[in-house]
Amino acid sequence: MKAYKNTKFLDSPDARLLRIVAEFVEPAARFSRNEIEDTIVFMGSARAPEPVAGAEAGPPPNDDTQVKHWKAMTRYYQDCRELAKRITNWSKNLPEGHRRFVVCSGGGPGIMEAANRGASDADGINIGLGISLPNEQGNNPHITRELSLEFHYFFMRKFWFAYMAKAVVFFPGGFGTMDELFEILTLLQTGKIRKHLPLVLFGTDYWKRAVDFEMLIEYGTINRSDLELFLMTDSVDVAFDYLSEQLSRYGVKEHGATL
Repeated sequence: MKAYKNTKFLDSPDARLLRIVAEFVEPAARFSRNEIEDTIVFMGSARAPEPVAGAEAGPPPNDDTQVKHWKAMTRYYQDCRELAKRITNWSKNLPEGHRRFVVCSGGGPGIMEAANRGASDADGINIGLGISLPNEQGNNPHITRELSLEFHYFFMRKFWFAYMAKAVVFFPGGFGTMDELFEILTLLQTGKIRKHLPLVLFGTDYWKRAVDFEMLIEYGTINRSDLELFLMTDSVDVAFDYLSEQLSRYGVKEHGATL
């Protein structure tokens, strides 16, 4: 049996490098076939609920704190969907030969679903970079079928997020979103990402409580100028205006994604 047809070997620890390389080459081939040049990445919680009419959709009504936070997360779902739709409509009207600034998410439910759904609302193609996890459902149904991918290795998935991105929007999320946020911030702060990469932190109250940036400045672990790496807002209008202006200035004439 030829080695590349030997599934027992391909699934073994000895072939790990081949599996890693496959998660680089196979997505690259899909992006090339679909003329995807770059992306706008949306990050956020898989647990953000889709707004649904009816009392049964939310937490117990006697828990005021849970109700408040549930309403906030449903609003973030709606805002993410609207922002992705507006970005997609804007990008479809750019005078470019290739598909530019395609909406990309982590492929799952919640905020990720909202991003793909918003792009789909605008009749735009969109990407889902899913990850195989034991306790989470598969990719959401709003992703363009050819561009619905599933990764085994987190670091290869994160590579494709960063490599293709021309902007990243972070909605409220948990450990995974925090991990992605701080990795991108570290790469920008250290100059490992050389392209212009605007970041939006959507949800001012959430992000100010989740990350005490002022405390980091007080202790001298970051500089105040590091806060210029991102825009924090609660407004879809502000986020859209900022992204479209930044991408028009720095991204429209740039071809090819480079870190």
